[in-house]
Amino acid sequence: MLFGRRKDVAKRRWRLSAKLLIASSVATVIGFSAICANVMLDMRHGEEELARQTLENLASSIDSEISRNVELYDLSLRAVASSMQLPEIKQVSAPIRHLILFDHAATAKHFGAIQVFDAEGRLIVDASTLDPVPENRADEDYFKVHREGADTGLFLSRPMLHRGAYAIVLSRRITGADGSFLGVVAGSIRFSYFHDLFGRLRLGPDDIITVYRRDGTVIMRTPFDLDVIGHNLSHLPGLDRVLNETSGSYSRPSVVDGMMRLFVWRNSGSPLIVQVGKPWASILSLWRTEATRIAGIMTALIVFVLGVTLFLAREIGRRASAEERLEELATTDALTGLKNRRKFDSEIDTEWRRAARNGTPVALLMIDADHFKSYNDTYGHQAGDQVLVGIAICISDSVRRAGDCAARYGGEEFAVLLPGLSSVEAFRVAEAIRLKVELWSEDPRVSTVSVGVASMVPAASLDWSDLVEAADKALYAAKRNGRNQSVLASLPQLASVA
Repeated sequence: MLFGRRKDVAKRRWRLSAKLLIASSVATVIGFSAICANVMLDMRHGEEELARQTLENLASSIDSEISRNVELYDLSLRAVASSMQLPEIKQVSAPIRHLILFDHAATAKHFGAIQVFDAEGRLIVDASTLDPVPENRADEDYFKVHREGADTGLFLSRPMLHRGAYAIVLSRRITGADGSFLGVVAGSIRFSYFHDLFGRLRLGPDDIITVYRRDGTVIMRTPFDLDVIGHNLSHLPGLDRVLNETSGSYSRPSVVDGMMRLFVWRNSGSPLIVQVGKPWASILSLWRTEATRIAGIMTALIVFVLGVTLFLAREIGRRASAEERLEELATTDALTGLKNRRKFDSEIDTEWRRAARNGTPVALLMIDADHFKSYNDTYGHQAGDQVLVGIAICISDSVRRAGDCAARYGGEEFAVLLPGLSSVEAFRVAEAIRLKVELWSEDPRVSTVSVGVASMVPAASLDWSDLVEAADKALYAAKRNGRNQSVLASLPQLASVA
């Protein structure tokens, strides 16, 4: 019994080892996967932050460039508007007037000539000629804005076709000393300025740069798209932040192609706001490549680790099964299939200790084949072996409890350990075995058995060898009384029971 429990313990230990190996491997795989996932997330955040900083720098540089040129051109408009308020300006000749008005005016290939319109919208001065062609701009938005509002300041028009080229018109009001409206001074910045500015930048194929007026009107965009330029997009998600916050970023699909982009803007307080957009696919392309490579390596390692783990677990299982088989062979009698003497000794020792702790009885049957030696000598060893096998079968059929142990004690002698049974209960089992053997045998004189029965509650002064001795004495009493009977041992002396 003890040996069986040791086998069970060993079996459970091997199973636990295999489960522990698998659990450890799975935990290791999960741990490394978590670390790699964290590293890849950090890499992604790094790529996002790098892209955000790059776009911020780009938007800032474009905003500075545009703001500087707008301010420079505005200074020229201010100077012309201030000079037009001088009473003497109307009294000088046209060349002198041009020299006074436009001597410090900003000039560049992308800047349109500054023009001065009177209160009725008629062109009265043109920086490009001393003899301007008559024209009237009273119906233009930029003229109406200044006529109706004295505090408009610098006004930037919507993109428009101005003097044969697409441009935005910059204008300022000319106000008299008494606050009256005297006219408008206007100039333009052609679209070619923005094309030239954006053309010097190294942009990705799907990168977007958009210049907004402060009300959300698109002034310029690259890639250039006339279907978008001039439209007010202040209703789009995120544009309210662009128009009101100094800088920041957000993600949304583009209104043109629907591509998801990271948008970063720069709002320095100038009349124009610069926003730069870059596709997330472009931002994360390098990260995706690295993540795919790392994920492939990790997948291969995971497959390898799990494969090795399953192989080792299987080998552990095989080893445990082999040890169980060897242990079974080492504790089983080869002829009868019952437990052998070694196994019996370990079982009775275990059960005796358990009974001593619990205060329960332990019963033992000592069984011996009657006249076996003479039968063996007469019919041979093979016939004798068949008799022993038959007796073992009868014993196995009668002893079915899980804790019982039936063993071949030696030669033609058998032992049956019955934990927890009293003398009377053990005697009933002995009689069941004896009767089965008697019915099984064709010649009762040859194959009957004698049984010695003993049952004890372990005490400090007793040992399990005392139980064996008592059962053995009862067996010899059965032999002396004529065989083919069961005898119950009683302590301190033997009493026979037929």
